[in-house]
Amino acid sequence: MTDDVVRLRAAGKRYEQAGPPALDGVDLGVAPGEAVAVMGPSGSGKSTLLNLVAGLDRPTDGTVRVAGTDLGGLSETGLARFRRRHIGIVFQFFHLLDDLTARDNVLLPAQLAGVPRRAALARAGELLDALGIAHRADAYPARLSGGERQRVAIARALVNRPPLLLADEPTGAVDTESGARVAELLHELNRDGQTLLLVTHDAALADRCATRTVTLHDGKLS
Repeated sequence: MTDDVVRLRAAGKRYEQAGPPALDGVDLGVAPGEAVAVMGPSGSGKSTLLNLVAGLDRPTDGTVRVAGTDLGGLSETGLARFRRRHIGIVFQFFHLLDDLTARDNVLLPAQLAGVPRRAALARAGELLDALGIAHRADAYPARLSGGERQRVAIARALVNRPPLLLADEPTGAVDTESGARVAELLHELNRDGQTLLLVTHDAALADRCATRTVTLHDGKLS
């Protein structure tokens, strides 16, 4: 048994039998309360690693455990249920639903997880207020700036109080000022105890948010 929130052991992923692996024998642990940044050039395997930890893809080799659960032992339905409770994901391009308000975008994962509406509304309001966008709760994504949309996405990722927050290039689609605000928010979340695993090309983001940085090259940690 391990107390790590994330534990990869000899994890590998191969998409083409004859080609090189996208991820090759990776051993990585993320302890509770840690913020780990994964850096590396395009094609190094960063997104593959994040997808394995999120349960969006399955390893060809080795094991991936999150919150003590071997993701390889779960069905697709089981993985979806597991993500709702244990993993929050912040994407580079937000992935908000255009026909829902900011508040309703935040509420959606809680509704899918069966959280009572009153409790979900209270949690969504608390997050939107903490992230400085409570005044935009009734706005639709098209009326929000890039920085505001990313803050809504962060609130959505946190609404079910997941033990693990994953961030995929979270400042890649916002301007410099908004990116600095997102970096500060992630730093504050980690300071308050949120476990964070992020992939980024941005060394400044890693320096601001991460308690530890690892580098991938050709699918291997260095």
